[in-house]
Amino acid sequence: MFEWWEGFWATYNTVVFSIGVNAMLALSIYLTLSCGLLSLANAAFMGIGAYAAALITMQTSLPFPVALAAAGLLPALVALAIGIPTLRLSGVYLAMATLGFGEVVRVVVLNLDFTGGPMGINGIPQKTEFWHIVLLLSLTLYLLARLRRSKVGRAFEAIKEDEIAATLMGINVPSYKLLAFVLGAAIAGVAGGLNAHYTFTIGPGNYAFENAVDILTMAVFGGTSNLIGPTIGAAILTLLPEALRQFKDFRLVANGLILILVILYLPKGLWDPRRIHHFWQKRKNRKVS
Repeated sequence: MFEWWEGFWATYNTVVFSIGVNAMLALSIYLTLSCGLLSLANAAFMGIGAYAAALITMQTSLPFPVALAAAGLLPALVALAIGIPTLRLSGVYLAMATLGFGEVVRVVVLNLDFTGGPMGINGIPQKTEFWHIVLLLSLTLYLLARLRRSKVGRAFEAIKEDEIAATLMGINVPSYKLLAFVLGAAIAGVAGGLNAHYTFTIGPGNYAFENAVDILTMAVFGGTSNLIGPTIGAAILTLLPEALRQFKDFRLVANGLILILVILYLPKGLWDPRRIHHFWQKRKNRKVS
């Protein structure tokens, strides 16, 4: 039994770690989507967190938790700085602005010496352990669940449904939008810090446009009406390339098709509690009749 587990873990530990990290990334964009914000900056925030954590680990003697804390704090501060002017935009204009920010981050990292330039940073010590990911993912889910049931969560929902009505109800729309943006950046940054410390190497190409689309696809595919959806979406889309390795060159095409099909036929994602309840209710009624 133990030999089987050791063999399994030696082969698939990176996949298991990736599921946890991708779930955190999907939850980070769930936050902004829950407030009606279509942001594509989460891959850039992940990159900022990854570089911050890696440089702290390799250049200082500070413990790993401090590096992870910095990985969350720095993207949050950057999100605060760019969010104040950027979040006045909405829809496709916000998506374009945040996508442009991601490209700016990539180009800056590409041209800095201390980030390794195009070669990135190699030889990052393997600090991330299984329990780190389980603990931080569980903590993220718990805090977001509490947030969703709180006054803040209800304000997010009101803003998503109708900004004008939310403003008339006395909700400070810009402040709540900024809060969602900053919290999402912090979660993405911590995910980046965890990711950097089990992949050994990071580079500017790890946080480009396609990575931003991947994160959005995970959340939309699973469903953004609750916390379970993004987690399931991240798990499935992380495992899918492993199951279809012979088609790995077409991964981006597959993600694009998945996104289109979900929007067309499952607009609320795979995990839609109402649709699932309706399905089981119909099945129950058929058995009774």
